[in-house]
Amino acid sequence: MQTGRTDLALEAAAPVLSQHGPGVTVQEEELCGFPLTCVHVTDEVGAKSVGKPVGQYLTLDLQSYHNTGMDAFVRAVEAVQHCLNRLLPEDLGETLVVGLGNRAVTPDAIGPRCADHVLVTRHLTRQDPKLFGGFLPVAALAAGVLGTTGVESAALVSAVHRELQPKLILAVDALAARSVRRLCTTIQITDTGIIPGSGVGNARSALNQSTLGVPVIALGVPTVVDGATLCRELGGEPEADLSHTLVTPKDVDAQVHELSRILGYGINAALQREQQLTVEEMDYYLS
Repeated sequence: MQTGRTDLALEAAAPVLSQHGPGVTVQEEELCGFPLTCVHVTDEVGAKSVGKPVGQYLTLDLQSYHNTGMDAFVRAVEAVQHCLNRLLPEDLGETLVVGLGNRAVTPDAIGPRCADHVLVTRHLTRQDPKLFGGFLPVAALAAGVLGTTGVESAALVSAVHRELQPKLILAVDALAARSVRRLCTTIQITDTGIIPGSGVGNARSALNQSTLGVPVIALGVPTVVDGATLCRELGGEPEADLSHTLVTPKDVDAQVHELSRILGYGINAALQREQQLTVEEMDYYLS
């Protein structure tokens, strides 16, 4: 059985599925040219066996991203959009997009940088409803981390939630994986919310419907694997304590830049679906 920290339900469920354990189902398909794996934790038995809450986990595999033609970015955005459409409530209302993580630490910057690519419309729909009334009101927050703000990200999100009263929260964060091949090549989208920092052993307060009172959809990209887990994946046991050692790709800066843009544009396309925005139009609005 595999061991090691992971935020990916697909990795956590693998041992259970190999033993045909109850409470977890998996379906594989192709979406916009990329493999998609849908893990559904159906009950508390499954939740206990995989260590993940009951809910849906959509895992998009972008390993072929750089080898699939000039339209790869557009197709990746569409894939994120379609995944979100499966989990979004039918009656969309005012939405808060939260970018979790530390902008100054590249492997942890997915959330804040994604927030930079979100089309913020809440103020526009209020200031000029005639011109912008067709847009869904969206606000964005880059919550920062406790070490740089002195405030738990969950506390900041909760305070903003009380002020804005959104009907939906989308939380974006960097994740930890068990396999090095998943780093910066996988996007997980789930309707169960998120516990920031859990994958690297630094779990904070949960952001989910139980704690915030509204649906919370979490989007994440694994950017690190811990040293001990990597040693085991390569077939050995660590000779030293590597529990505080994290490994990330050497081109993580370029990867985070591209993936945060894919996530941001996918969120825009899903939330502003009535506008049917193209990538070029989003480029224009965000410029």
